[in-house]
Amino acid sequence: MGPRHRFDPELAAALPLIPEVELLDLDAARAAQAGQVAAAVAAADTGGVDVGEIRVPGPAGAPAVRLRLYRPHGVRGPLPAVYGMHGGGFMLGSPDVDHDWNLLLCRELRVVVASVDYRLAPEHPFPAPLEDCYAGLCGLVERSGELGVLPGRIALWGDSAGAGLAAGLALLARDRGGPAVRFQHLCSPALDDRLSTPSARRFTDTPVWNRRNAAISWDAYLGHGVRGTAGVSPYAAPARAGVIGLAGLPPAYVSVMEFDPLRDEGIDYARALLAAGVPAELHLLPGTFHGAWAVEHAAVIRRATAEAVAVLGRALGR
Repeated sequence: MGPRHRFDPELAAALPLIPEVELLDLDAARAAQAGQVAAAVAAADTGGVDVGEIRVPGPAGAPAVRLRLYRPHGVRGPLPAVYGMHGGGFMLGSPDVDHDWNLLLCRELRVVVASVDYRLAPEHPFPAPLEDCYAGLCGLVERSGELGVLPGRIALWGDSAGAGLAAGLALLARDRGGPAVRFQHLCSPALDDRLSTPSARRFTDTPVWNRRNAAISWDAYLGHGVRGTAGVSPYAAPARAGVIGLAGLPPAYVSVMEFDPLRDEGIDYARALLAAGVPAELHLLPGTFHGAWAVEHAAVIRRATAEAVAVLGRALGR
């Protein structure tokens, strides 16, 4: 990393403790992450939150989709919901990745949080992960009475590849006349397979995520030889939708990290949403890199966390 990466001092001090993501050895990367998140889940304080799971019908011909549900303990009546999609480059992760975050949202906002366990690439490339997310959202709404969810007050949330899935899901739900989505909250979203923005070209040596990882991730999700070609679906890479294709989407909040190859595609997407008449708010977090959310004690992350909670609360009427 060169001196041009002026990281926030608290984040820079934590860098030695943050594991790098090595996607070329996917089995090892999955095993390492599973061990890390299993320990975090075991240590998590679930006080005040009821955590459970349900399975809902999957896409046609595919397995059922697992949703992990978080509900404030003892709170009766239907509640708004946050429907979350974890990150991991389309290749890694499970609801365990966001366990602490989902507990926080549930406690702070007094909402139901549903985290979808979608199938992963490259074994299950596009559209399988997105179709799982859509099936999970439909299942949540279809069982909203039983689950105590207000079907008209559901916000999408995602981080990194999960944010790309959330953006694609907002497009898919609109175009299929599916469940109404009230809001989309996109953190460091992966939106553009072309990797042609200045940040995608520049950040080849940044922590956690860099241009090489982004290319590997898109190749796994789309299939080798597809990335950057003309036929990529906007449901896979929402940046492909263009301004006209974004009209009628739910309001959005987009946050990006300063030293992240995905930075500029997030900025461009927020601007395109605004040009399409979609209310959108954009926040660039200074001195940050992809995955900096893990450094929870850093002031910039505490501020970003508080804002994310406030934004979702405002969108859901909490």
